Amino acid sequence: MNFDPKAYGSIVSGILALDGDGERLMPLASGQCSSSEAFTRIETTSAETLFPNSRAPEAALAGLYLYFSCLDRAHEIAQSVDSVEGSYWHGILHRQEPDSANARYWFRRVGTHLIFSELGARAASIADRYPALSPAWTSRWEPSEFVEICERARQRPGSSLERMAIEIQRAEWQLLFDYCACVGSVAV
Repeated sequence: MNFDPKAYGSIVSGILALDGDGERLMPLASGQCSSSEAFTRIETTSAETLFPNSRAPEAALAGLYLYFSCLDRAHEIAQSVDSVEGSYWHGILHRQEPDSANARYWFRRVGTHLIFSELGARAASIADRYPALSPAWTSRWEPSEFVEICERARQRPGSSLERMAIEIQRAEWQLLFDYCACVGSVAV
């Protein structure tokens, strides 16, 4: 999947352009909101305006805030979205907090998500670039295992393990955001 910010309309594309066009490498642990302008634009536009006719506009909104590391607002919204996607964003937020036990709880609520197959393949492809770190990586996505990888990576800032985890996290964000924000059939 090549992430295309234009697929989400001019408003969302313009917001994503404020920091990396959807390619931003978000920190593994709590970061600061990376763009006050993005926060303001998101805050002053409804989910229905940002994501008209999408599968899960409120969940996509939580993901958009998360992309910019506006964690408090992302958490508030994810917590209010009573769906698998809301639980998934909630799990990512707690993984970044970091609160691994709480993250695992929310990932258990997700169960198996439709993006897991593609995410597993993308994670394996990313891990292949770091063979010394992941000789036993499979293409099966296990959110709890990724929580553990992120925990280890945070202990080694600047390491190849951290870089790999951050790249996988970006792939996860792109796939889940696309799933929530797209219209119609599964885009993954």
